Amino acid sequence: MGKQEDFVLRSLEERDVRFVRLWFTDVLGFLKSVAVAPAELEGAFDEGIGFDGSAIEGFARVYEADMLAKPDPSTFQILPWRGEGPSTARMFCDIEMPDGSPSYADPRHVLKRTLSKAADRGFTFYTHPEIEFYLFKNAPEAGEEPVPVDRSGYFDHTAQSKGADFRREAITMLESMGISVEFSHHEGGPGQQEIDLRYADALTTADNIMTFRTVIREVALGQDIWASFMPKPFTTHPGSGMHTHVSLFEGDQNAFYEAGAQYQLSRTGRQFIAGVLHHAREISVVTNQWVNSYKRMMFGGEAPSYICWGHNNRSAMVRVPMYKPNKGQSTRVELRTIDAACNPYLAFAAVLAAGMKGIEGEYELPREAEDDVWSLTERERTALGIEPLPKNLNEAITIAESSELLAETLGEQVFDFFLRNKRAEWDEYRGQVSAFERDRMLPVI
Repeated sequence: MGKQEDFVLRSLEERDVRFVRLWFTDVLGFLKSVAVAPAELEGAFDEGIGFDGSAIEGFARVYEADMLAKPDPSTFQILPWRGEGPSTARMFCDIEMPDGSPSYADPRHVLKRTLSKAADRGFTFYTHPEIEFYLFKNAPEAGEEPVPVDRSGYFDHTAQSKGADFRREAITMLESMGISVEFSHHEGGPGQQEIDLRYADALTTADNIMTFRTVIREVALGQDIWASFMPKPFTTHPGSGMHTHVSLFEGDQNAFYEAGAQYQLSRTGRQFIAGVLHHAREISVVTNQWVNSYKRMMFGGEAPSYICWGHNNRSAMVRVPMYKPNKGQSTRVELRTIDAACNPYLAFAAVLAAGMKGIEGEYELPREAEDDVWSLTERERTALGIEPLPKNLNEAITIAESSELLAETLGEQVFDFFLRNKRAEWDEYRGQVSAFERDRMLPVI
């Protein structure tokens, strides 16, 4: 048993931990949890905890149901919302087959496999997400529009603000779990918040996002309010995205930085962007996986609908932030499509795979979009070679079904289950009769 496992076992006793929650994520990005007693943990490190994989979305067919959850000791943290008295801790797990081989249906393994391919070429992938979400006064009721906790706007400072109190408690809790927060503020919609996590390697960030969602919901429930990461909860207010800054490092050197180049962006950085743009339509079903995701991207503003890049151009899908003198290590690109309701393991894997294709294939970066892309006419966009992203989940699924990149990145089992599940979601959605249809047609038809 290694040093990390020994540290965890010592911590259980020193911190009076009575329960350890083993966390993992299903294919759609929902967190799963099983609690074990501390006495069982040594065996869990050695052999894993058995569970029925066929009961988890996308994990296994009935005839191959037995699976093992193997805790990752580097992710050990005390859960701060469990209150006084005996502690509860958590660790993320890797999912294995009974013979000890990785489960190809484990989203964490999908990302680890993609990171390993990049590492073979000398690259480490870093991500820094800006996570938006809404706070509502109460849990949503079917057929009723939720009520935001405030009517504030972007960057508003309001005395005795519910949102400010919420952010303070949430950030304190996140940092107690070792998750560093860079910024927080009120976003543009009523009750809408943004909290930005400090950059880290992509696997750590994906684990942190899963923890973040849980912390946000726990803090909200503790304050008798409701938090939601739904991409577009209101027709007339902004959606919730997860703008993600990404960079590749070679050892200690930022592979995206080149002194004297345009925007200080290296050839590697330009090829990475070209790869993300070239494969954007194929990976959209993963970065924007819900029917509701495409409502966020319909009307411009902070959410892109077109495949292009720009320097400090917030209407572009990929933005190259302004270079800061003497800060070459911070050179990065910002991907603005990803929303806050994605499976972060699969989304980061798909983005990295697309970017690496650009590097391996030496893709040429298309011309920069200098204008507000939304203000251009369709003809102007066509003349500039700016293609649209998928307009709805159905289009995204259809494109993804023939994507070699996505099939290779996700693996056969995840690829097959994920797309079948999304197709079922679309079929269910298009069969629903909406309030819009009733309100528009019942009075006149």
